[in-house]
Parts: sequence; C-alpha cells; structure tokens
Amino acid sequence: MTLAGTTAPVARAPQKPDMLARVRAVVEREVRPLAARIDADGLYPSSALTQLGAAGAFAQHHEGFGEAAGVDLGLAISAISAVAEACLSTAFCAWCQDAFGWYLQNSENPGLRARLQAAAAAGAALGGTGLSNPMKTLSGIEPMRLRGERVAGGYLVEGALPWVSNLQEGHFFAFCFDGPKGERVAAVARLGADGVESRKGAQFIALEGTATCAVGFRKAFVADENLLSDALPRFARRIKPGFLLLQTGMVAGLVRDCAELMRELPARIREINAHLPTGPDALDASLDALEGEIMSLAATPFEDDQDYLRRVLEVRLRGSTLALDATQALMLHAGARSYLRNSLYSRRLRSLTSSPS
Repeated sequence: MTLAGTTAPVARAPQKPDMLARVRAVVEREVRPLAARIDADGLYPSSALTQLGAAGAFAQHHEGFGEAAGVDLGLAISAISAVAEACLSTAFCAWCQDAFGWYLQNSENPGLRARLQAAAAAGAALGGTGLSNPMKTLSGIEPMRLRGERVAGGYLVEGALPWVSNLQEGHFFAFCFDGPKGERVAAVARLGADGVESRKGAQFIALEGTATCAVGFRKAFVADENLLSDALPRFARRIKPGFLLLQTGMVAGLVRDCAELMRELPARIREINAHLPTGPDALDASLDALEGEIMSLAATPFEDDQDYLRRVLEVRLRGSTLALDATQALMLHAGARSYLRNSLYSRRLRSLTSSPS
C-alpha cells in the first residue's frame, strides 16, 4: 500500500483575517439546515466538511497554512466551536479531520508531510483518527489491536480497529501497530487500499452521521514512506496535548448554543425558568472561564512537563462536565417540548454520545 501520488498538490490559498466569519457562513448555509437529517437519518456531511476546509477551518494548526505563519491551535479550536454550535456530529468529524492533520503536522516523516499536509489542511483530503486504541494501550487500558510483520520496504499489518470515524472509501486515517521487535509504529493508510477494508455493522443512537466504521487489515502493506513515527510513545507525547485540546472546541460550541436556545424560549417560560439552578448567564460565565484556560493552554501545545499535561486533562474533564450540565439544563428549560420526536433540545443532549466531549 503506497500513498505517494494519490493526492494532487494543493496550492496555499491566501488567508484572510475573517476565517471564522467564513466558517460561520458555511455552518449557516450547509450545516445547520442538515443537522436534523445528520442526527436522525445518518447523513454524512461530506460536502459541508469540504467547504469548511476551503474556508480555512482545518488549516490553523498547520504551520504555514493558516492565518498565522506558525501553529495556532486556539484558532483551530474556535473553528470547531463554530461548527458545534449547529451540529455536534459535524463538529466531531471536523475534530477527526483536525486530529489527522495534527498527526501530519507533528510527523517525524517529512516526505509524508510534503505529500498530504496541504490537502489535509485544505479539506481536499479527508481523514479520520484511529488512535483511540493506541492511546488506551499506552495508558494500560487495552492491548494493541494491530500487529505488523517486517518486510522489504515496510510492514504487513493484520488486525482490526473497532471504530474509526470520519472515514469513507478513499479517506485517509492514522493508526498504530506493534512491530515484531517490540517497536510501536504510527502510520497512515487509505480506506479501500489493498487489505484495508471497512466493516460497518452496529447502528448507534447518535453516531450514524459521522461515517464511523470498523476497519480490518488483512496483510495490508504499509510502506515506510507512510509511517508517521517509528516510536509511538515519543510521538504520542508530542501530539497528546493538542489532540485533547482540539476536542474542547466541541464543548464550547455546544454549551454556547444551549445558552442561546434557553434565551430563545418564550418569555413566559423564561420567567419560570429563572428559578432553575442553571441558566444561560451561569453557562456563559462557566464557558468564559473554561475558554480562557483552554486558550492559555493552546498557546503552548508543545510543552513537555507533567504539570502542563495535568492542566490539559483537567480542562478537558471540566469541559465534559459542563457540556453534560448544559444539555441537561436545556432539557429542563425547554420542558415537555424536549421530549417530542425530533426535538432540537434532546438532539443537543443525545449528540454528546457522538463525540469524545
């Protein structure tokens, strides 16, 4: 399996300071009108993702491709947040795309970056993240699911990953495997290449619009030129803070929309809801504090000390708690209308299951 030459070069388009305005325009035009279908019918928003990429949503944490010359993780988080205000499934796909791009940005293989980074940053090449299993493996939670046999020019990989999202035929994704000498390797594959196949089976209550499938490897040849790193522990340490911080964009957009939906309820309902413990002003205050910490951490994503990583994990946990509190509070504020079929309010709560927020 080789990726060389599979993606045409993508020119670096001139960037403008109104990137977030462009992203919001795509969200209002392409995402918000489809949010109910994405949730209920499992519609995968491929066109919206491509247009978000063209607007610059996926370029900001790539050096030399975004608004700034360097890596601006905070702006990448803000772009995900703008998407999450309308649809968390689409925002989750955007996070998958950003995570895939983050692996390329931090790859130890300059040739792989040269072939794929521009296309990933522009949304011309869509990608998923298959690093759930190796992240759990490094934390001692589960064994590595893929094994590689060393052959001339690369590895033959066998095994299966249970769930990879933002993944359709022809999309790229990152994955990891154990080599024959104890090495742990991170690499990139393309779904549909020889020996790399999807195995979709189960149906979910909120994941159907995220192009989530199992992926099987059957003696799939992974060329050395497609390796992200031949030392997974070192690579994982470098990408982990950004990997986690990018997820917080989903939280921010979801909480912001919950507060807005509370304010849009009829005046009579809002008067009654003023007696509830969690209202839109409280959510705004909590979100402001959370985003302040997120942006502070995002300014230095390559810090390599335990205190910094602890702060990243803590803000990630705070975000998860706030997202759950916000969606549950919204259900209370909306009352019986929350329980109607295809309710916008219950969709916001249920969408939490389609993301790692």
